[in-house]
Formats: sequence, C-alpha cells, structure tokens
Amino acid sequence: MIKYTFCLLFLFLLAFSLKAQNCNCGDNFRFVVEKIKKNYIGYNDKVSSSNQLQFQKFTDSLQNIATASSPYKCTGLIRDWLSFFEDKHIDFGIDFSKLSPDSVRFFFENEEKTRWSESIFKSYLKNNDERLDSIEGIWNFGIYEIGIVKDSTKRDLEFIGFVIKADSARWMPQQIKFKIKKTGNQYETIYFSGGDHSINYPNLIVQKDLLDFGLFGRWKRGEKKTKAASPSKIVPPELMASFKVLDDQTSLLTLPSFDIKYKSRIDSLIDNNKDNLSTTKHLIIDVRDNPGGTTGCFEKLIPYLYTNPIHIDGGIVLATEDNIRDCYEKDYSYSSLETRKKIKKNNEKLRAHLGELYPLYKPETIKLSKTLKKPERISILINKNTASSGEYFILRAEQSKKVTLFGQNTSGMVDYGEIAITHPPCVFFTLIYPVAKSLLSLKRPLDNIGIAPNVRIPEREKDWINFVRNYKTN
Repeated sequence: MIKYTFCLLFLFLLAFSLKAQNCNCGDNFRFVVEKIKKNYIGYNDKVSSSNQLQFQKFTDSLQNIATASSPYKCTGLIRDWLSFFEDKHIDFGIDFSKLSPDSVRFFFENEEKTRWSESIFKSYLKNNDERLDSIEGIWNFGIYEIGIVKDSTKRDLEFIGFVIKADSARWMPQQIKFKIKKTGNQYETIYFSGGDHSINYPNLIVQKDLLDFGLFGRWKRGEKKTKAASPSKIVPPELMASFKVLDDQTSLLTLPSFDIKYKSRIDSLIDNNKDNLSTTKHLIIDVRDNPGGTTGCFEKLIPYLYTNPIHIDGGIVLATEDNIRDCYEKDYSYSSLETRKKIKKNNEKLRAHLGELYPLYKPETIKLSKTLKKPERISILINKNTASSGEYFILRAEQSKKVTLFGQNTSGMVDYGEIAITHPPCVFFTLIYPVAKSLLSLKRPLDNIGIAPNVRIPEREKDWINFVRNYKTN
C-alpha cells in the first residue's frame, strides 16, 4: 500500500512539473509557429502568395489538434508542421538533459510494446533454430541490444525489432524500436524510432552479420560484449577520422564528421600523414554519412586538393534579437581566441542592423601560391547522408581539377545554415532553425537536391572503396 501511494505521488508530482513548465501542447505549438515566422530566414522563400492560404489551413488544423493533445504527442505534431519547409536544418525534439530518468520513462511509457521478453525470445531462438529467418536474432549497437522476430500478426512477412537492453530511461525492454518488411530476398525499413522516439525511414542494407541503417547505426549480430557507457559519453567509432595506406599508390582518408570536437583529431591526422599524402598517387576521401559541423575541420586538407582559385559564396543573416542571442551569442569557449574575437565583431555588426537581412559574409576566393604534385588524383565518396558542412567541403573540393566525386547525390542542406537553438515554454523541448542563407542558393539551389557525383556508383555495388580503386579514368 505504501509503495502504491508513493507511485501515485510520483506521477502527480511529475504531472505537476510538466504543468509548471507549461508543457501544454497547444501553447508550445503556437510558440514554435510564431518563432519560425519571425526568425527563420527561409520563411518568406517557402511561404508565398501562391501557397499562403493552403499553409494557413494546414497550420490551423494542426493547432486545433495540438490544443487537444498531450505533451507526449507534441513532438510529432510540431515536426509535421515544420516539414512544410522541407529544410533539414529545422528540427524540434526533447532535451533529455532537462529530464530525470524517471521523467523520461513516464514521458514514453505509452509507446508500443511487444509481448516478447528476453527469456521468452531466447527460448524461441533456441527451439526454432532451423526455421528462423536469417534476420531473426539478437543484434546490438551502442547502448542497444535488440531482438528481431517475425510479426505473427501480419499476413505479409514483417519483423519487429524490440528492446532487450538500452538506457532504461528513453528506451525500456519490450518497446518496439523498428519494423522491417521482407519482399523476396530484400529487406526494407517500415519505420525506425530514433533516440527521442521520432519516426524515421532510413534505407536498410542487410549483410550476413550487419544491419546498416545509415545514420541510425550499423547493427551487429549478437549480444553486447561489454557494458555500454551512458549515452552522453559514447563516442561511436564510426565517427572517428582515420587514415590508411591501401597500397603503394592509394591511401584512404575517412572523415565521418566535421563536428568541432573532432577538429584536433582531423588536424593531427593530416599533420601526422604529411609524408604519406605527399607521396600517394591516388587519395580516396570518404565523407559518406558525414552530417557536417564546422568548415574549420577541413581547412588543412585544402592545400592537397588545390589546383586553381576556389570561390566561396557569401551569405546573409536575418538579424533579429532572437537570432543573435540564440545563435551568435552562445558560449563558444571551445573556439580559438581569434575566432571568438571575430564572432564578437560579427555580433556588433548584426546588432547595428536589427531587423535586416544583413550580408555578414562576403564572397571570397582562396588563392594558394602553389599546387602540390601529389596526390595526383583525388576521389571523394559522397552519399545522401553527406550534409551541411560536409557539403561545403564538396563545394570547395569540386572546383579542383584533381577531384572526382563518386557515389550518390548529397543530402541538400547548404542553402540555409547557422543554427539558432531555443526552448519553448516547456523547457523539455528544443527548437532549432537556420538564421543564415547562402548566396549560392540564388544561382544554384541545392536543398533537398544535393550535389551530384561525377560518377554514380550503382545501387548493387557494396564495396565503394574497391569500386573507386579499380575505376579507370580517361
């Protein structure tokens, strides 16, 4: 009885906490709408006289739904509204640092679950070994250990991926993480729930002991071998830059992220491999699945690419009070003293032009005194997950006569950029949106189109590195 009373008290206090933060979905939806109208630099590009009426009806319809919805449903509703802008730099989610583990569990307690427990599932695998589909079994990635099993409630061949082990807060045992459909010998994602339970639809590549969901992880067959670190402390190996000599003529530089926290590693990697870079005939640079970060991460690589002046288009900023505070006046203590001085000077310029579309970034041209003889040939691997600053790297690199782009079109996230981060009335939520616009977009819009490769790698090709090594240039 005491335990039951305590649980009721906890739920009451948690509900009170949500209310005290004003987590009313209708109010938070309204906040996001007004914030985007006032501060998103792409708003007037996306909402015009031709679609204004349709957009208003769409907004009003979702506002009515939001007013009657619980905080738990708000993330999806607001993301539905933001999807109208088709801008991958806009997002809305939950800031888990503002929630205790108990609060997180409460927030997601109504998520879809399966009847499969760990013990029942392991017994099923043991007793049906010869009848299992090749994808059924236990898989792991990061903090997750997942069971994949046929969905007996479906007539078609479908599978559910349910949690066996995770962080015991955002994800609990038996909650369904993803669903997969099989047609013939091909598997495809029905949906995949992200860390914040958002619904996503990544492509899936299935190999013998690997499920590759792209940005949502490369899942390996089997149970976790070691205890996972807390989510905030995990540095996935697939995000670590690396350099490898493949043979006497070819080297591979892998750059999975341009996040500022990896800058020192990338710089050191290039410095430590100067001799290799200056002697290799063919350099392969792999920026597949690189979500971007900062252009400073690839500055040291430019001399190896350079053959002729590289033009960089400038950009304009919507100079509102919100944008200056939430983007440019954030804590940039990790930046160099020179960079912080430049940021301070830019802030002064923006404040002197409040309410304007201010040309903060002038077009410029990179001119170097010499062209390095080697590498003679540079092949860059790109795919649909190469995004943002990853694409800015490509825009510079493609101007070199040494460079050939291989793969698929990039993500298309360079028309708008420089992110403002803000919290609605419910501080558990976070809204991000871009405040700057590239001048390149006026003559070459790339959002949701991406940068096309010079050589498209066929879908059936599994080993892109080998494809590029063996590709014969004219």
